[in-house]
Amino acid sequence: MNPRRDMRNNRVALFDGIEEGGIRATSSYSHEIDEHDNERAMEGLQDRVNLLKRLSGDIHEEVDSHNRMLDRMGNDMDSSRGILSGTMDKFKMVFETKSSRRMFTLVASFVVIFLVIYYLTR
Repeated sequence: MNPRRDMRNNRVALFDGIEEGGIRATSSYSHEIDEHDNERAMEGLQDRVNLLKRLSGDIHEEVDSHNRMLDRMGNDMDSSRGILSGTMDKFKMVFETKSSRRMFTLVASFVVIFLVIYYLTR
């Protein structure tokens, strides 16, 4: 017999059951560890699912509130557009019926008022 092989066999027999980092687990102990790891992973996944569920509910509420706000803004814009078009119609009527001299006086007075306000605020 070879002394090297005997030493190797003795070493294998001596360290049989020990792996890097610790003792090799038996199959039943390993199965319990696997189940425990799986349960822990499932609990972690369940927590993540619950978090995502709450987050999606919050997003849904936020989207609903923004939709209501946009609807109100749209209605306000429609009413503003109606008021503005009525005002523009009145301006057109005033400009069409008044004489050119009155129109010049009106425009000149607006320009003068604008310049006075501009120089006062400057």
